[in-house]
Amino acid sequence: MDDLENAILISFESGPINAALQSQAVSYCQQIKETPDICRICIQKLWFCKLVQVQFWCLQTLQDVLRAKYGSMSLDELSSVRSSVFSMACLEGVDNENVVRVVEGPVFVKNKLAQVLVTLIYFEYPLVWSSVFVDFMGHLSKGAVVIDMFCRVLNGLDDELISLDYPRSPEEISVAARVKDAMRQQCVPQIARAWYDIVSAYRNSDPDLSATVLDCMRRFVSWIDINLVANDAFVPLLFELILSEGLSDQVRGAAAGCVLAMVAKRMEPHSKLPLLKTLQISRVFGLVSEDVDSELVSKVSALVTGYAVEVLECHKRLNSEETKAVSMDLLNEVLPSVFYVMRNCEVDSTFSIVQFLMGYVSTLKGLPALKEKQLLHITQILEVIRIQICYDPVYRNNLNALDKIGLEEEDRMSEFRKDLFVLLRTVGRVAPEVTQHFIRNALANAVESSSERNVEEVEAALSLLYSLGESMTEEAMKTGSGCLSELIPMLLTTKFPGHSHRLVALVYLENITRYMKFIQENSQYIPNVLGAFLDERGLHHQNVHVSRRAYYLFMRVVKLLKSKLVPYIDKILQNLQDTLSQLTTMNFASTELSGAEDGSHIFEAIGLIIGLEDVPAEKQSDYLSLLLTPLCQQIEKGLMEAKVASPEDFPVKIANIQFAIVAINALSKGFSERLVTASRPRIGLMFKQILDVLLRILIEFPKVEPLRSKVTSLIHRMVETLGPSVLPYLPKALEQLLANSEQPKEMVGFLVLLNQLICKFSSSLRGILEEVYPVVADRIFRVIPKDGLPLRAGAVTEDMRELIELQRTLYTFLHVIATHDLSSVFLTPKGIAHLGTVMQLLLSTSCTHKDITVRKACVQIFIRLIEDWCAKPYTEEKVPGFQDFMFNFFATNCCLFSVLDLSFDFNDVNTQVLFGEIITAQKVMYEKFGNAFLMHLMSEAFPSAHCPQNLAEQYCQKLQGNDIGGLKLYYQSLIKNLRLQQNGSHVFR
Repeated sequence: MDDLENAILISFESGPINAALQSQAVSYCQQIKETPDICRICIQKLWFCKLVQVQFWCLQTLQDVLRAKYGSMSLDELSSVRSSVFSMACLEGVDNENVVRVVEGPVFVKNKLAQVLVTLIYFEYPLVWSSVFVDFMGHLSKGAVVIDMFCRVLNGLDDELISLDYPRSPEEISVAARVKDAMRQQCVPQIARAWYDIVSAYRNSDPDLSATVLDCMRRFVSWIDINLVANDAFVPLLFELILSEGLSDQVRGAAAGCVLAMVAKRMEPHSKLPLLKTLQISRVFGLVSEDVDSELVSKVSALVTGYAVEVLECHKRLNSEETKAVSMDLLNEVLPSVFYVMRNCEVDSTFSIVQFLMGYVSTLKGLPALKEKQLLHITQILEVIRIQICYDPVYRNNLNALDKIGLEEEDRMSEFRKDLFVLLRTVGRVAPEVTQHFIRNALANAVESSSERNVEEVEAALSLLYSLGESMTEEAMKTGSGCLSELIPMLLTTKFPGHSHRLVALVYLENITRYMKFIQENSQYIPNVLGAFLDERGLHHQNVHVSRRAYYLFMRVVKLLKSKLVPYIDKILQNLQDTLSQLTTMNFASTELSGAEDGSHIFEAIGLIIGLEDVPAEKQSDYLSLLLTPLCQQIEKGLMEAKVASPEDFPVKIANIQFAIVAINALSKGFSERLVTASRPRIGLMFKQILDVLLRILIEFPKVEPLRSKVTSLIHRMVETLGPSVLPYLPKALEQLLANSEQPKEMVGFLVLLNQLICKFSSSLRGILEEVYPVVADRIFRVIPKDGLPLRAGAVTEDMRELIELQRTLYTFLHVIATHDLSSVFLTPKGIAHLGTVMQLLLSTSCTHKDITVRKACVQIFIRLIEDWCAKPYTEEKVPGFQDFMFNFFATNCCLFSVLDLSFDFNDVNTQVLFGEIITAQKVMYEKFGNAFLMHLMSEAFPSAHCPQNLAEQYCQKLQGNDIGGLKLYYQSLIKNLRLQQNGSHVFR
């Protein structure tokens, strides 16, 4: 063993070895690799060294050298490499007993030898080495070793160059085209003949070799002449192999792969259909029902599904009645086997069940009536869907507990089911009665089934019913079209097995909720609905995920039924007593569920029922007291305990107070303002007492943000519920909220509340607003500049996001004030101090803000201020300096220069609306300021924009008329002319 061989062995060593020594060996190998005669060294080693590591290294080195240096190698060197590796592959000149037969080595060495040959073919075929394939075939008679090597070269050629399963560079695509064209002209027919002869000869004596050859052939079918393989010789041989029970599954499966390659070959449909017909594929249908885990069944299944896809594609693309009939006959013939494969076998990854079935169903859409066979196929499709959507029982416990594994499986299945449910709804539209009958039978079978998959089968059947409802019209649900009138009562009256499982319980309740339109029309089933929600199937389910979801779904049911539930109020409250008691005593900070499923929905549901005027007044008061009293007690208790709580317990106490506030909020949604203030004032008094509690919370815990946000939300609710009777409570509440609204996020919440109050009470809020506005303006303008927030490139920080939201809410606040006859608030002794800042902000925003709707709102504010502050005829100024500001800044910068800017896009719908407001603003200024405004336009505004006098005069004339539409069109035309005149270049003043 010389130094190179030693170094190669050390460099390949994977066990415990001196790292420094191995590094030294790798360096030495690399050094040898750089020597000029490296090709000679490698060939010498390949002929005479028996160490497989050395053989592999030498072959890899030859491949690397060819790839990197082919263009600079001498002709003699290339000739030596070419002849040597070819001789090794074909067992030429190996009579010398000292010569090593590389092709008899391990698989990884043979594959590497094939790759070296493929590299040579890449560079040299057909221009330099045109006879490589023909020469190789001359040696196939030497037996299995050379045949195997020939297949490895062809497979390597497919892997490294031809196959489009891998991304290729433009150069590789060009070389592949060159190689394929040359092979088609020179040797493909001979290669095809060789495949046939070898398989025929070795099918029994060497099945592994036969399978190798067939797999090689399969790869080439896609780009060679189809007649070389789809002929009277090959097709009978392939089917004979597939159907020969005495042969190995490997050979039979490889033959099936070849037939599939023929079937899938890209061809025009008018040529493809005769080929599909002559194959007589039905011969293999019986094989798919054998051992589903065998390789043969997997291959035949892929053949059957691939064949079905091609037949369906032909049916879609061919238009003649004759070809349509032929393709439909072939499809009808193969579909039962396809359905069997879908139900029982591992489907090939390249075959999309949903895509195929959707394609088939779409062929049925245009038919006037479905035949018996097609109706049978529809049923089989539905069965495939049912099987596919079933959960694996392995995950049953995980899904019930909804642990990490269960959550992942539920998410995976939810995604997987989407397309299947789309298919179900499509089938439901094509054959509604068949679909509904199938679901009814699936439900019945699941109920009666005693199989271990009972939970999964019940859940799947209920999921089918739920999904079907998505495609049903409201009218169809109401009338119970088809067998829906049988399905819904069955749903309500059947005790489903596995109801204790989370999945079954949830989809059961979701179904009831989905089909409530039917129950609205058939009120005899209301007791069944209530039973489902109020017993252990719903609100009292042992699984907390189910019971909490039931709270929400029950609320939705109540919203739909409302007055129809009045006779059942006592029963409902009686059944909910323990639930309500639990909700008003538990520690909410310790529960895993929050947000949409925190339990508050049950209070909303109750509020919706007991808040109806159909409920007797006395009973209504009693019901409300029964609910409000423990909630208020929970708040009182929480407040006392929170004062003395440790830092660890404090969040729990606060969370309990929060829940009670949320519950009261939810409860109040069922009570209208008219009921609590006019017809049943006693109810109003009960809600007013809540306001006293809210004030106490704000006073005692002003800095606790979660509490503050819940209190603010409840004040919003009380405004809608109590109406004007809430006004006496507002000064103190707003004072407390404002005192602690220092951060932008808190100010946003406060402004949103003010906006609601202004919209609700308008001028009744003037006194409160006069006190609050100066403080609000002072705080906001500390953080928002008078020209608005600057536009910043790059990522927006959370702090900046909050400021942007505050500025947006401020615009709404100012707009609400101006449009509700409250602009005098800006002019109070305290408010007027901020007037200049407000006006500058509104001006800057109306001219340049990127959001057109915000600009429009600011222009509307100016319009209202002109109308409020400028009497007609205009004599004494109510607001000193206002006219000058409107002339010199608003009329010039906003109404003229901002419109002249090229960013003002007249083709945009929102911009057109803004433009209309600007026209209105000018019209209002003319009405209020008269000729003074026209003189300003003629002497200052239009001249500053270099507008010709005659155009300016025409505009002023139109401004004095009553044709707003004409004025708008003329001004738009004027602006476009000025843009052309100035090339759109001007600067805001």
